Amino acid sequence: MCGIVGIVGGVAATSNGAFAIRRMADMIRHRGPDGDGVWTDAEAGIALSQRRLAIIDLSSAGAQPMISHSGRYVIVFNGEIYNHVEMRTLLDREFDAHAWRGHSDTEVFLAAIEEVGVKKALEIAVGMFAFGLWDRRERTLVLGRDRLGEKPLYYGRIGKAFVFASEPKAFHPLPDWRPEIDRDALALLMRHNYIPAPYSIYRGIKKLRPGHFLVFSDHMREPRVESYWSAREVAEQGQRGPFQGSPEEAVDELERHLRRALEGQMIADVPLGAFLSGGIDSSAIVAVMQSISPRPVQTFTIGFSETAYNEADHARQVARHLGTNHTELYLSDRDALDVVPQLPGIYCEPFSDSSQIPTFLVSKLARSSVTVALSGDGGDELFSGYTRYALADAFWNKLSRIPIGLRRVSASLATLPSPDLYNSVASGIMPLLPQRLRRQRVGDKIHKAASVLSLRTVNDVYRRLCSHWEPTEIMPDAVEPPTIMTGLEALPASPSNVERMMYIDMMSYLPDDILVKVDRAAMAVSLETRVPLLDHRLVSFALSLPLSILRAGGQTKWPLKQLLYRHVPRALVERPKMGFGVPIDAWLRGALRDWAEALLDERRLRDDGFFQPDVIRRAWFEHLSGHRNNQYLLWDVLMFQSWREAQQGATTAVAA
Repeated sequence: MCGIVGIVGGVAATSNGAFAIRRMADMIRHRGPDGDGVWTDAEAGIALSQRRLAIIDLSSAGAQPMISHSGRYVIVFNGEIYNHVEMRTLLDREFDAHAWRGHSDTEVFLAAIEEVGVKKALEIAVGMFAFGLWDRRERTLVLGRDRLGEKPLYYGRIGKAFVFASEPKAFHPLPDWRPEIDRDALALLMRHNYIPAPYSIYRGIKKLRPGHFLVFSDHMREPRVESYWSAREVAEQGQRGPFQGSPEEAVDELERHLRRALEGQMIADVPLGAFLSGGIDSSAIVAVMQSISPRPVQTFTIGFSETAYNEADHARQVARHLGTNHTELYLSDRDALDVVPQLPGIYCEPFSDSSQIPTFLVSKLARSSVTVALSGDGGDELFSGYTRYALADAFWNKLSRIPIGLRRVSASLATLPSPDLYNSVASGIMPLLPQRLRRQRVGDKIHKAASVLSLRTVNDVYRRLCSHWEPTEIMPDAVEPPTIMTGLEALPASPSNVERMMYIDMMSYLPDDILVKVDRAAMAVSLETRVPLLDHRLVSFALSLPLSILRAGGQTKWPLKQLLYRHVPRALVERPKMGFGVPIDAWLRGALRDWAEALLDERRLRDDGFFQPDVIRRAWFEHLSGHRNNQYLLWDVLMFQSWREAQQGATTAVAA
């Protein structure tokens, strides 16, 4: 696990290339505190650097940038190749034996590229990674990213240079860096609370999409981006050839896949443990880990005094039953609140999933004992765990029975009076009604309900259900670019609406929210995280399971639950699903009120020019009064405002 950076052209073609690339790498030192390396070729116009978090082969033989045995390739690599031992055996068998320098996975991956080429090496590798590869013979740069998007990679042009980095903060020291906010990407943040790939908050900077690699060879042309693993093709293969066994046999197969994934992911030359919330996903991971491990697995949980947000008791019971070496830490509101000022530095783009706070805290706790932690992320997306799937499906089934023409006419009639007129009429009626029937902003609600009537597809319904702001409410001039929900690429011809929604989440919410949250929070404390459920072979198996097995007996995540019940008594884990959250709603009315008020100041919002101040101020006043809990809408704006404030300060500091 590391941080990687690179420059092609521009300053890399000068005598200052080594200085510039080292300054870039230093900006992401937290991703690799164990050492650094620089490789430059001014004549070719290339500079590469890596900040190292040593996990496998702690010796100098694992240091980077690493040059291939023939000298043709130079690589900077972030991540892990879990099947590198098998790949090494294959290379020794199929090709002339290599004079291996050490036992690092990077050396094996680089040797595979040398023997079979980049695309084939990617296809046979099992792991999580992002890398930059320089071909010295062809003077070509190749960037690559793992199949599900566990590791980040940003790229773009800055001045005359083509650059890449694990985090965009690495671009700040470059002399031609002129950061410009992409308003359209900001609109996506307001809708989703994250910015989906391939977009970033900066105009001209992109994220490489999961399962893709990029080839850059000509400064006069755009790089070629190509897929080496297609989730759509895997999903369609699963539909053409679904799992044919019984539900019980599906559980057997799931445990086999998970055990194989864990056997690869539990390899490390440093201490390793796991997050344990006491929920289905993390408990299943830890249960199978403990069945493999010859010693107690180290597990970590944080607890809160607020019962609604506390899972520590459940995690403790699971840990006691499995016999893990368990560490828990109860945190006060103050402990969590102290993280808020750090968030703009932890997240290199504005990011507003509020579970970022406990994720950082549990990562910090784990890092006090281990260097690698496994997590249970991915279970909801792969095994149909979210209740919103059934809600959206049921709503669409009812809505779609009404002819679209009738729905449009009804919507048009309902929106003829303005929201203010509705509100004015309602203000005279509401005092006459019982308290339980009184409503605020009736006109706004009627207009929103009318907009739902006009939705044409179940994708539109699901997008609306998953949305925070409708960006046009607060950013009238922004135009949302296409996403996986709105035509960025073709979706698989799923047999059901639920499976279509699961696929959408797997391709967007999972890599762009969940995995971003975990990667940045953990790497801020130099902790490597691994996600066993995202082994692509396990993913392919999950995508072959019919909904009748995924939701057998009306239960969500049925196969994963049944696997867990083989190791843990049902009574210990069978409870309502809890989010990994903190009481943002109460904090905004209390301890965070002054901080939020300053960031949401009307004059400040107007001068910045990104948002409609009146809409945001109204949402703020509604929240403070208790008439409505707008914490998630407000958190989107607050995270952008605080991030932007921090970026302005950082830019000034770097320039100085």
